[in-house]
Amino acid sequence: MQFAVLSLFPEMFSSPFSQSIIGKAVEKGLIGIETHQLRDYAEGRHQVTDDTPYGGGDGMVMKPEPVWRGIQDMRQRYPQAKVVLMTPQGRMFNQAEARHLASHEALVFVCGRYEGFDERIRSYVDAEYSIGDYVLTGGELPAMVVIDAVARLVPGVLGNAGSAGQDSHSDGLLEFPHYTRPVEFNGQHVPEILLSGNHAHIDAWRNKQQRERTKARRPDLWQQYMQQQPPQDGIKD
Repeated sequence: MQFAVLSLFPEMFSSPFSQSIIGKAVEKGLIGIETHQLRDYAEGRHQVTDDTPYGGGDGMVMKPEPVWRGIQDMRQRYPQAKVVLMTPQGRMFNQAEARHLASHEALVFVCGRYEGFDERIRSYVDAEYSIGDYVLTGGELPAMVVIDAVARLVPGVLGNAGSAGQDSHSDGLLEFPHYTRPVEFNGQHVPEILLSGNHAHIDAWRNKQQRERTKARRPDLWQQYMQQQPPQDGIKD
């Protein structure tokens, strides 16, 4: 799978994606991550990419021409790519969206800066995503989050193929608690059932933990989860 990024600060992507699981996936050729300087698509001696907003107001707005040229270039390089704009006004990114994006051959991320984009840019992208109800200094960090979440769903990226299926949000619930050695740590013990070897009982315990944890910590997710469950005996809990 190929990821391409249009950014005024492409250097930000080199370190995070050169390490750990994502770095190994790049080395193996399972995924590709490339960055492109938006200024390269700007005209003039100073390669200006921003200007003052019409109607007045604070800050600067990214000009449409360089961003449009960058997007056109990416579409020529990757005709099957989905072009994604990272913006606080976008659809909330979640695990379901990560799975959807992972089904594409290539993704192009457009990262904004300053007060945002000229509104006309929105007509040239395929989707807009936000990673939360807050504002960052640019779209680079959100793009990194989305790339990481999508890349780990690409076959072969994770060492254990079943790991992604057990993640929080993969089935609408938070993940069950995990334990490893030692059995006792500072007076806290691993639940006996995990030491029993009875996998059916362990699975049932883990499912119960998922449900109880989601209900207590994320009642919003619990409500969504229950709404999606088929009614039992004509009554929906």
